[in-house]
Amino acid sequence: MDHPRPLHSSSAANVAAAGKTIEEMYQKKTQLEHILLRPDTYVGSVEKHTQTLWVYENDEMVHRPVSYVPGLYKIFDEILVNAADNKQRDPSMDALKVLVDAEQNTITVFNNGDGVPVEIHQEEKVYVPELIFGHLLTSSNYDDNVKKTTGGRNGYGAKLTNIFSTEFVIETADGKRQKKYKQVFSNNMGKKSEPVITKCKSGENWTKVTFKPDLEKFKMAYLEEDVVALMKKRVVDMAGCLGKTVKVELNGRVIKMKSFRDYADLYLKSAEKSRPVPLPRIHAKVGDRWEICASLSDGQFQQVSFVNSIATIKGGTHVDYVTNQITSFVMNKVNKKKKDANVKAHNVKNHLWVFVNALIDNPAFDSQTKETLTTRQASFGSKCDIPESMLKEVANSGIVDTLLSWADFKQSKDLKKSDGTKTQRLRGIVKLEDANDAGGRNSEKCTLILTEGDSAKALAMAGLSVVGRDHYGVFPLRGKLLNVREASSKQIMDNEEIQNIKKILGLQQNKEYTNVKSLRYGHLMIMADQDHDGSHIKGLLINFIHSFWPSLLKVPSFMVEFTTPIIRAFHSNGTKLSFYSMPEYESWRENLGNNANGWKIKYYKGLGTSTPQEGREYFRDLDKHKKDFVWDDEQDGNAIEMAFSKKKTEDRKIWIRNFEPGNHRDHMDRYINYRDFVNKELILFSRADLQRSIPSMVDGLKPGQRKILFCSFKKKLFKEIKVGQFIGYVSEHSAYHHGEQSLASTIINMAQDFVGSNNINLLKPNGQFGTRNLGGKDHASARYIYTELNTFTRCIFHEDDDKLLEYLNEDGKSIEPNWYIPIIPLVLVNGSEGIGTGWSSYIPNYNPRDIIANVRRLLSGETMVPMHPWYKGFKGIIERSPKEGGYVVNGLVEEMDEQTFRITELPIRKWTQDYKQFLESITDGSPNVKDPLIEDFRQNGDDAIVDIEVRMKADKIAGIMQEGLLKKFKLTSTLSTSNMHLFDAEGKIKKYENPEQILEEFFPLRLEYYERRKKHILENLERLLLVLDNKVRFILGVVNGEIIVSNRKKAELLIELQQKGFTPMPRKGDYEYLLSMSIGTLTLESVQKLLAEKDEKEKEFEILKATPSKSMWLKDLDELEKKLDESASKEAEEERKRSSQANRKTSYRGETKAAAKKPPQPRKYTKKAKNVVEPENDNSPMEVENVAEVPKPKGRAGSKNSLSSTQTTVADDEILSLQERLAAYNFGASSDISAGMETEEPPAPAGKKEAPKRRGPAKKKSSAIVLDDSDSDDAAKNDSEDDDFEIIQPVAAAGKKKGGRKPAAAKKPPAAATKRNVGGKQSQVLGQKLITDMLDSTGVSPEKKVRKMRASPFNKKSSSVLGRVAATAEKDDSVSEELSGSAGSNSKSEASPSTTDDVVEIAAAPARARPQRANRRKTTYVLSDTESDNDSDDNEEFSDFEEDDD
Repeated sequence: MDHPRPLHSSSAANVAAAGKTIEEMYQKKTQLEHILLRPDTYVGSVEKHTQTLWVYENDEMVHRPVSYVPGLYKIFDEILVNAADNKQRDPSMDALKVLVDAEQNTITVFNNGDGVPVEIHQEEKVYVPELIFGHLLTSSNYDDNVKKTTGGRNGYGAKLTNIFSTEFVIETADGKRQKKYKQVFSNNMGKKSEPVITKCKSGENWTKVTFKPDLEKFKMAYLEEDVVALMKKRVVDMAGCLGKTVKVELNGRVIKMKSFRDYADLYLKSAEKSRPVPLPRIHAKVGDRWEICASLSDGQFQQVSFVNSIATIKGGTHVDYVTNQITSFVMNKVNKKKKDANVKAHNVKNHLWVFVNALIDNPAFDSQTKETLTTRQASFGSKCDIPESMLKEVANSGIVDTLLSWADFKQSKDLKKSDGTKTQRLRGIVKLEDANDAGGRNSEKCTLILTEGDSAKALAMAGLSVVGRDHYGVFPLRGKLLNVREASSKQIMDNEEIQNIKKILGLQQNKEYTNVKSLRYGHLMIMADQDHDGSHIKGLLINFIHSFWPSLLKVPSFMVEFTTPIIRAFHSNGTKLSFYSMPEYESWRENLGNNANGWKIKYYKGLGTSTPQEGREYFRDLDKHKKDFVWDDEQDGNAIEMAFSKKKTEDRKIWIRNFEPGNHRDHMDRYINYRDFVNKELILFSRADLQRSIPSMVDGLKPGQRKILFCSFKKKLFKEIKVGQFIGYVSEHSAYHHGEQSLASTIINMAQDFVGSNNINLLKPNGQFGTRNLGGKDHASARYIYTELNTFTRCIFHEDDDKLLEYLNEDGKSIEPNWYIPIIPLVLVNGSEGIGTGWSSYIPNYNPRDIIANVRRLLSGETMVPMHPWYKGFKGIIERSPKEGGYVVNGLVEEMDEQTFRITELPIRKWTQDYKQFLESITDGSPNVKDPLIEDFRQNGDDAIVDIEVRMKADKIAGIMQEGLLKKFKLTSTLSTSNMHLFDAEGKIKKYENPEQILEEFFPLRLEYYERRKKHILENLERLLLVLDNKVRFILGVVNGEIIVSNRKKAELLIELQQKGFTPMPRKGDYEYLLSMSIGTLTLESVQKLLAEKDEKEKEFEILKATPSKSMWLKDLDELEKKLDESASKEAEEERKRSSQANRKTSYRGETKAAAKKPPQPRKYTKKAKNVVEPENDNSPMEVENVAEVPKPKGRAGSKNSLSSTQTTVADDEILSLQERLAAYNFGASSDISAGMETEEPPAPAGKKEAPKRRGPAKKKSSAIVLDDSDSDDAAKNDSEDDDFEIIQPVAAAGKKKGGRKPAAAKKPPAAATKRNVGGKQSQVLGQKLITDMLDSTGVSPEKKVRKMRASPFNKKSSSVLGRVAATAEKDDSVSEELSGSAGSNSKSEASPSTTDDVVEIAAAPARARPQRANRRKTTYVLSDTESDNDSDDNEEFSDFEEDDD
């Protein structure tokens, strides 16, 4: 079989028909013939179409199916648009008349205004009216350089009407030329009459077109009703577009239309007939070219639009331009109102009805039918920025609510995908223990038990052995269920637990349930712990059902709960009692009175406490443990919504405020309505949640923090303990019922002391407790870090107040108090932040010294001074903002040069790591950075200090400075004091307007407790004096023989003591305090001692009695202030050291980097004069006593100029010890080193300079020893190399001996004041190589007094430093000789490269003037491998280094 070739038709359709010539087959048509042959290309289809369109009938718009021929409609529209265009050419036009005579098949369109020029066209040699209306491709719109807002464009227009008419008459009056023109075309523009030209008046200007459509071409016999209705509608369109400036008539009747808004109203009035509520009409006129009106549609976008009076029935770019602005605004509004709505712009568009009337420059359309505008927005020739007032009006028109409803519907539709069904077997749900009859014909009898966790499931499973598996299924919940009322559909869809419950129960979305026959289970039982969180879990499950299936809650006994006892009492005779609430137990305990013997009490905080045997007991008495929820009325639903809806925040506040302690549900009731559950049980959780989140005004602590503090005091935590261990102690002794991780986090937070955390940390952070780098999140695990009580803590929470507090009782033991009573309100010192049920709270930190000062003012009756937020260590600025109760927090930034800025502080709670990420996001070269602001940045800070150098892009500086450096670099933030919610002393939530109000309420309470403290101490002293008095009388009675203790019955002795007037002490077993005294105390000496103690206590009693309570408070404040001063002084000293070390490191780094940004600055601590010359008679030996302070002169990385011309020296008090220097460089444990570097004489305290011995200020300048006399360039170079800090190992490292080295006894020669230089990398070798040369050339005796030091295990710097120490020493020779003993006489100075224990001997040369270059020589190390065998261990403490065993 032959197959056709590709692209080659197998049919004969293309084969020339028999008998047709080539000429007949291939024809050329004139344009007129082509238009008539292919009309659809020009005027649209000439076939009849049926379409639902708006038509104008009976003076109203009607939306109905219309049968019409698009081509016929188009030729009418062309003439009509031409008439409207004349308004743009001649604004004086004020009349447009249209006559549609269906019977005569005649249409007339008349307009006044400038007519067509009645003049012969010089090129075409015909009159202009004939050219325009009778010649194709003629137009006045061809010049695209001229911006026109008319409808014509391509030169067809009215000619098409002429072509498709049997008769076409053009009449025009040209007042300018005073000529009237009339010409008749017929036979589809095939024939034309000669024009008839007559005279007219000069003011007469008009144009009139009358035509008879060629109905045969449109396959019509007459002008049908639908076509006429469409034509009339187009005339009304013109009235709407042209407005009140043009009077439009239709068939001799004026169309009353004042504006485009009236035109839009025709449509909306018609649409309202089928709507229950009126439609909104939001109108705006934007400039001279745009007029828009917006309303709502029925879920499908509708538009009525015009471009230069052309009806764009399919819209176009002008409609999109307007609609996009509206949809974007409304979309943002909806998504902001409901974050999970996920509404897109096209969703909004579907609910809009937009009317647009626009004038566009040189409009372009998709076709000659001009149904869609295609001109780009940029070419419109004008802008249409919809005013915000209109956008807001649209948003408030009801569209937002409509879209929210639509979003809910869509979400509901999505949720239906996870619906359950009534099936007998359900597979694939892990941990489900399905009832055997679930989903079957007995499903109504089945109960699904939802348990709180797997342990509770185990208890339920034990119970199933009693009731069987046929009608009971068990499914464990993982913690708390999602609050579905505020959750997004995505959250619900992704929540595996909710999907499982739906499938297990067979729930179907949005279904109304009047019974449970269609479900797999007839009852839903909640089995949760009896604590507050258990109540919350019950509430969340009820909320879940109420949100989606409220009708189910009305089904009797659908929702039930399983209650277990919270306390059980066991008697020794076997009696067991169960209590389901604390008030119930307390009432029984009170009635029991003194008959409590034989009862054992056990607390059941969770279901996991019950044993399987007890579980079986519960299920045997199921009716007692099962409680049914019942629906009374709509108030039940309102209560559930109030508890869980975000919209009911204010109602929840009132609900919690009205809570009365002791109000609880009766667990003995068989039924409970939902309203009572919310108001009597769930409220307890909300209250507890609020207490966990918001602190007390009195002590500034939340319950978890209070438990930690209580256990710290109880354990007397003055020695450090591992946090991991302390957590266990707190859980055991304070009945802490939450997770260990939460407790660890609280302990760590209480100990943190970085900027932005606590002003006074109650616990010490012994270890890595976090830094400002990550806001404390970089803390170590609790098993690695230690803590203890801070020294401040007992100053703030005085021990004498502990006995005055009301302690809580839980699990049968006393735990922390309701609140502690500090001497100042701690909530102001450390601030607070938290979110609870109904309320949130934020309180900034304040300066404790300001608080103390205000307390003093209150004590003296003065007015308080307003306090402002203050954070310890914060260097930035906190100032008031214009907003009431607000503050602006600014970091610090300083200008280094035109392009470089240095950031030295960040706003509070802006952590360094986060800020670094922000800087990277605006740095040139970082990934995904669109508009970089900075070239690069460098970090010079550490864990506590912020120091960031930022180099900006040169072209961005002006813009940044104009906007504001702090704002642009996010170095500003805000604090607010408008949300200061706290629990007051009575446990009620209260809002405080300012910190002074908190202090004002705290003051009288604290003063009252000072009165109580005083009273309590006086009572204790009275009791003690009574005890002492009784003891003295008792001892004297025994000594004198008046009271016989031995060989007597105790009862008789007690009676005798009572008769003799001795005071019984009930707390101490009546007279046990006397009878328990040891025999050794029954002496006259004891009497004297007791009498002395009594006198002392009486004096103490009188002093305290005479002391006012206010004085006691002032004394405590003084003590606290003293501690604050000590801490501040200590921190300042640590800061000074850290800054000094940081500066030194920065200087070293700056010296070694070739491409430094700025020239090196002179070292601040280079205080000595240049060109110092030491006196030659200064031959003081090395100070052995001050070995601990081995100096390292500052200024090592000074400028090369200073190195080349002077020796860098420093003051004695500025020289860091070697131990500190090594610690700064992290060379390892310094404790062992320090042990070997202890001095007999302690160094002077910081800030106090010790007077130099045996020399004046001039001699003080000899504090540097020069080890190399090489020229200045070499010196600077070597010093720079030294900054590499490379560790050089000793030549012979093996065989090191342990123990110190003592100084030799021989005297040293005076030290030469020559220029220092720490050798290069070959310094060790150099010293060994040149030692013999030096001895030979100088004749230095090995017997000279030297200070021996083992070669540094760290690097070459140690020896050079000690060399410099030798030159600065100023102690008497006699002291050195006494300390060194006779060891010096036995020491030998033999230099050998193979020594096993190298010792550096540094000889002090006599001080002399700086030698000339020609006389310079090197002073080198002297290495010795020998040491006196008679070294005494007594001198080990003077060793510079002591080796560790390891």
